[in-house]
Amino acid sequence: MKNTKRFISNMDVPLLIASLVLFIFGLLNIVNASSQAVALRYGTGIYYYFYRQLLFIIAGLIATLFIIKIPTKKYYNMITFVYFVEVGLLMYLFLYGKSHMGSINWIDLGHFKLQPSEFAKPIMIVSLSLLMERFSSKLNNNKKYTRSDHYKLIGIIIIIGLLFAGFVFLEKDLGTTIILLGIFSVMFISSPIQNVEKVQTITFMIIAFFIGLIIMSVKSNGHILSEAQMARFDFYDPCSKYEEGGYQICNGFIAINSGGLLGVGIGNSKQVSYIPESHTDSVFAIIAEEYGFIVCTGLFIIYLIVLYRIFNLACRVSNIRGKFICLGIGTYLALHILINLGGLFGSIPLTGVPLPYLSYGGSFTLSLMVSLAIVQRICIEKNTEKIKIR
Repeated sequence: MKNTKRFISNMDVPLLIASLVLFIFGLLNIVNASSQAVALRYGTGIYYYFYRQLLFIIAGLIATLFIIKIPTKKYYNMITFVYFVEVGLLMYLFLYGKSHMGSINWIDLGHFKLQPSEFAKPIMIVSLSLLMERFSSKLNNNKKYTRSDHYKLIGIIIIIGLLFAGFVFLEKDLGTTIILLGIFSVMFISSPIQNVEKVQTITFMIIAFFIGLIIMSVKSNGHILSEAQMARFDFYDPCSKYEEGGYQICNGFIAINSGGLLGVGIGNSKQVSYIPESHTDSVFAIIAEEYGFIVCTGLFIIYLIVLYRIFNLACRVSNIRGKFICLGIGTYLALHILINLGGLFGSIPLTGVPLPYLSYGGSFTLSLMVSLAIVQRICIEKNTEKIKIR
């Protein structure tokens, strides 16, 4: 009992409490967001998505109990195997996957559909963080290692960091591709690579990117993105294009505006019948309608607490792998929040990215809980290290 209390006290308790509040709220809200209208649309019972999400959360808790006890030093022994398993899953999807709603995302396992691209995010973060730590001394040593040696190491970092994004882009999942590229960009810019080499590498990558776009444009007759993806970039004034693709965002606007200060009441949403994916990508619109501005503000505050705790831990950790893992996971959460809400509010294209803690989704929930468990493990190691020093 004492060991358990000591173990919990070494965790980031504010982050733990904030995460529990969001997970519980999100789980209960799924019942409202997947109401009878949604159940009839998909031919399921009213509690179908609630029970499935509960099972995913329980599975995530079991994974958390294992991950939180594994020292981050041991990640070096496992990451190569895990990375290539993920590459294998993405290659399988690319070769044999079937398109669903314009993207090749899912591997059908019968009662559960696996989305490998969700697990690509924490795997990429951990892989890059371990590379940053392993290459750090070499990248900052100009006497023993030449500029050519540096660029070989940078090349490895780029390949490991961008391979997943390349596969996901070819599978036409634009939202996840943007998030993977965003995480990689933040981690690369913050890396121990010398500034001159960063600038030269980024310049080279930008030139290579545009050359790649030109080649792809020529081969695909000017259509790099699918018609469905291109349509999402026409997001201005969605209600004027209601029947040409603007109905999801427009109905989201109606739901958010209907909520007012206190909301229409739990279970009283009218727009849940009109918003596609109301329990996944557009779940916040239903929350805003039923709970109102005050509760939404509270959720934003809790999100800020979560992000602050993770980024603050990144600043306080003494080892490089811990710093970059926390930086990457914090960026991962922040991008999901910004892209989901930005698309729902009509500020950026709607790309079908789930909202952390609140959206229904098995692979995303497991990926999120694994990421949070790794952050808590880093916090435990930091606090244990302090005790040893004393």
